[in-house]
Amino acid sequence: MTGAGPLLLGVRHHGPGSARAVRAALDAARPAAVLIEGPPEADALIPLAADPELRPPVALLAHAVDEPGRSAFWPFAAFSPEWVAVRWALEHGVPARFIDLPAAHTLAWDAELPSAEGESEVTEGEQVRVDPLAALAEAAGYDDPERWWEDAVEHRGAGERDPFAPFEALAEAMGALRERYGAGGRPRDLVREAQMRLRLRAARKEFGDAVAVVCGAWHVPALRERTTVTADRALLKGLPKVKTDLTWVPWTHRRLARSSGYGAGIDSPGWYGHLFHAPDRPVERWLTKVAGLLREEDRIVSSAHVIEAVRLADTLAAMRGRPLPGLGETTDAVRAVMCDGSDVPLALVYDRLVVGDVLGEVPESAPAVPLQRDLGRQQRSLRLKPEALERELELDLRGDTDAGRSRLLHRLRLLGIGWGEPGPSRGSTGTFRETWRLRWEPELSVRVAEAGVWGTTVAAAARAKAEADAADAGTLAEVTALAERCLLAGLPDALPAVMRALADRAALDTDVGHLAQALPALVRSLRYGDVRGTDTHALSDVAAALAERIFVGLPPACTALDSDAAEQMRGHVDAVHMAVGLLGEALGSATGTDPGAVSDTGGAGGAAGGAAADGAGSEGAGGPDGAGSEGAEGTGSGEAAAAALVTAPTATVDTGESAAATPAPGADAGVASPPAVDADHGASAVSPSPAGEGAPATSAPGAGGGAAALPAVRADHSAAAVSPSRAGGGAADASVPCAGGSTASPPDPAADGSAVSPPEPGAGASVTTAPAPAIGESVPPVPEGPDHGRSLRGLRRRWRAVLRGLAGRDTVAGVVRGRAVRLLMDEGELGAGEAARLMGVALSRGTPPAEAAAWIEGFVGGGGGMLLVHDERLLGLVDTWLTGVPAEAFTDVLPLLRRTFAAYDPGVRRTLGELVRRGPGKQGAPGARGLTAPGFGAEPDAERADAVRPVLRLLLGIATEEKNLTGVGA
Repeated sequence: MTGAGPLLLGVRHHGPGSARAVRAALDAARPAAVLIEGPPEADALIPLAADPELRPPVALLAHAVDEPGRSAFWPFAAFSPEWVAVRWALEHGVPARFIDLPAAHTLAWDAELPSAEGESEVTEGEQVRVDPLAALAEAAGYDDPERWWEDAVEHRGAGERDPFAPFEALAEAMGALRERYGAGGRPRDLVREAQMRLRLRAARKEFGDAVAVVCGAWHVPALRERTTVTADRALLKGLPKVKTDLTWVPWTHRRLARSSGYGAGIDSPGWYGHLFHAPDRPVERWLTKVAGLLREEDRIVSSAHVIEAVRLADTLAAMRGRPLPGLGETTDAVRAVMCDGSDVPLALVYDRLVVGDVLGEVPESAPAVPLQRDLGRQQRSLRLKPEALERELELDLRGDTDAGRSRLLHRLRLLGIGWGEPGPSRGSTGTFRETWRLRWEPELSVRVAEAGVWGTTVAAAARAKAEADAADAGTLAEVTALAERCLLAGLPDALPAVMRALADRAALDTDVGHLAQALPALVRSLRYGDVRGTDTHALSDVAAALAERIFVGLPPACTALDSDAAEQMRGHVDAVHMAVGLLGEALGSATGTDPGAVSDTGGAGGAAGGAAADGAGSEGAGGPDGAGSEGAEGTGSGEAAAAALVTAPTATVDTGESAAATPAPGADAGVASPPAVDADHGASAVSPSPAGEGAPATSAPGAGGGAAALPAVRADHSAAAVSPSRAGGGAADASVPCAGGSTASPPDPAADGSAVSPPEPGAGASVTTAPAPAIGESVPPVPEGPDHGRSLRGLRRRWRAVLRGLAGRDTVAGVVRGRAVRLLMDEGELGAGEAARLMGVALSRGTPPAEAAAWIEGFVGGGGGMLLVHDERLLGLVDTWLTGVPAEAFTDVLPLLRRTFAAYDPGVRRTLGELVRRGPGKQGAPGARGLTAPGFGAEPDAERADAVRPVLRLLLGIATEEKNLTGVGA
């Protein structure tokens, strides 16, 4: 073979046995040049293989200059015969060249000649071409090609007596296959082999016959074939061509696996790498490595396990007639000895060791697009090294390094480079923490090259890509999501273009579902200004306008819906509810006021409450005649005033007489007296009695004796002015103690338990604002003019009005009505009694069972199980309705109920089952149930509470001198 022409070394790609045999043959032959299967454009990159910073696995990446997404890879592992040949040539100063079809033709051919549909019908020859080793293994009596290769090549050694013998035997076998199956029905192989023959002829003219060729064994018979130059050039004539760039990129063992879709892949790259690098005793070393991995995962594996596993592997190999234990024998030994027969830890061994996550490295001197170089600089400065093994990264955005990492990862996601995927943060729900799952895949190098068309740096490319995406966005939700991503990525320069697109689409889109999908992302964006230092004021007006349009369009959009559309609308209601809460907080923080007060109150009540909290004296509320005393500057703190507002409420009751609200003096002279409490807890500005009645306005005594008007508080937290009592004089007929020993008039409940309406204004009384609408009423209009800004701060109040309207409309889908009632109850807008009344109406006999089941799903679905556990009245209503469902309708409602209750935690389901078994409402003393919350005892268990206090102090970090953790008071 060495004296009759060039040395043809047919190999198996990524076969460690072939790699060892290639090195032995090259050492024996000492050729003047080495020709290797690969794209000729990569000849200039071969010297980089001598750089110690170029560590395999790596790959040659070729991509079209005008279309970087069109690319191809030629992977090399440390145990690849081609890599061994390259390294041998560099070590011995021998020229090395690639001789396969140029990448310019390969990429153009891939684009113009995609796989035909007829190729799905695989012929016998095509099947052999895909895996010729399978035919050889079958001829040798093996049912597994990998096992045949191990026995025939890997376990034979490198051929100490004749280093060329393995190649001669393999070439003879492939010649027989080519005689029977030809080219396998693929014309591209014939073209590639014509190119190889032309390059081989050119090398022989330059170096003579002292040329070694390292290529796939399938091509050796074709290279030996005698053909004319004219015939070979005819096959290459007219091939399509594109301009290409090539470079080295990192690769991974996982991408060498056949399971990744790589045509020349192998089943066990990690195992093959071990066989190539192990100097001796490969089985013992492998099982020791397996034991180390299992011990890292806290499994009990000792040296005795390793010894026994080696013995078992040797025994299995002898029983199966194999020269040495292979991967199958070692795997069976690991399963039996170290994994106790379980395949669960064995799957970890396969993933981490048999396949592996080794990631190669490429030096900075390798050619790269400018964007790749900028990314590399940022990775080094941020100490964010690419790794093939998936890992979790926790970021604290209050630090400069973590903030920079977050911006880089978000910018890469904008560019379509999915190095990291954000996940839920553990232990924190704030915006200053992020959790990422990082894994570098070789294909990301293509994405980087592809993104290079947008700019030369990551920041510039991400900005250009965001602006282009904003112009091309098809829906409003896409634009709002893009705005959020721009803020996360720290791209304020891209926001103007995104905001223009957002305003244009928001003005034209009338679909409530689209608006509801767009609002959450936009509202989340408003929260990023504090942590990331980004100005988000431009988003607030758009977000508020979207919310107002949703409030107006949502009620009619919730009518006449089928079950699927109703379920989708329920998701929209949940998303808007959460978004409105965040929007109220964002607008409150933007105006420097308390979020709860800003979003829940407005008008005179909100202004007066803010003045009281600041501890400043204000001008008293004037009557119709303009009378009113001017309050002196208060000396109490804002916190004290706020405390007084909570602890000492007053109330006015319509008795037909003039009543004076009792001021509640605080600890400090400047503490304002609390607001009056209307029967429905509406925030009201208290006006004075009509002129001539002598009833003073509610006021807070300041340091100088002045009085400051204060708001009243309503249950729906809406702002309203409380009218004065009607003429007739006299005090309220009932009172409750307040802070400081004063008294306040309680509300007068109606017979049906509903709230008492505020008194009607008398002559000259101040005009009252509209209270919160009742269940089923429509949404109040949005004020215009000077009050418009104040109305934006009342978004949460108006949203509650929308929910009230949805909850009481019979035309609204049951699942939406039930969800509206649940959200109002969670917000404290509905008491348990009112919620029970609405449930009773929804579950009455006049309601179709399917509609009632949908109402239940909306009310208690999505984590509402604890509501039924702690309010047995609601559970009793559900139980009573369910037991009364007719048999013919039960099968219709069963899927809805199963979907609702299957979402509960097992403990909640068990508790509900116990409550239903004994009957809701039958536990506890009858006399005590009216005084306690449903589901709770009449009195707290002090002994049990004391037992957990020391542990609670430790969890909260509260210093304590107590050493006994079993109780308090020791």
